[in-house]
Amino acid sequence: MTLPLPADLAVRLARFEAEAAVRACMVRYMALCDALGPATPLDELAGLFTVDAVWEGIGEKYAKTFGRIAGRAALREMFAGYMVEPSHFALNVHFLTSELIRTTGPETAEGTWIMLQTSTFASGASHLNAARLTVDFRLEDGAWRMSHFRTENLFSRPVDGWNRPDPVPVPAPIPAPE
Repeated sequence: MTLPLPADLAVRLARFEAEAAVRACMVRYMALCDALGPATPLDELAGLFTVDAVWEGIGEKYAKTFGRIAGRAALREMFAGYMVEPSHFALNVHFLTSELIRTTGPETAEGTWIMLQTSTFASGASHLNAARLTVDFRLEDGAWRMSHFRTENLFSRPVDGWNRPDPVPVPAPIPAPE
């Protein structure tokens, strides 16, 4: 026999479940972006956003670079532009940290992260970017989806490359006592 949860416990449980679903949505988005190429499941990627979602670059650098895209169909088209052969990215890895997720209502939440992105492009050039992500989420058709994605550049710089044949530096072994 299942006993009903006290009201405050039910509210807390719903909040934890919402936060976990929001986190899972963001992690799946980053995983798909890490492998963004011709084989990426475009419908799944676009489906992580609400029908009326907005994706935008904010701040001086990213507002100019990315602009503002509104609507799932337009987002799908934007992502499709990266799904070319050869792939735009030869290597793309996103790292998320400083996570803060909070529910703002029974069907809304917001999250913030600091993102570090390491990329090598098809051209062979490599780049390091850090951005602040501020994302609103909404429960739509039974799934937590992104409704407003904002990315703001913190710093960007070209780098020589990520996967070089140089040996990995390690400390010299400590001599054994005699």
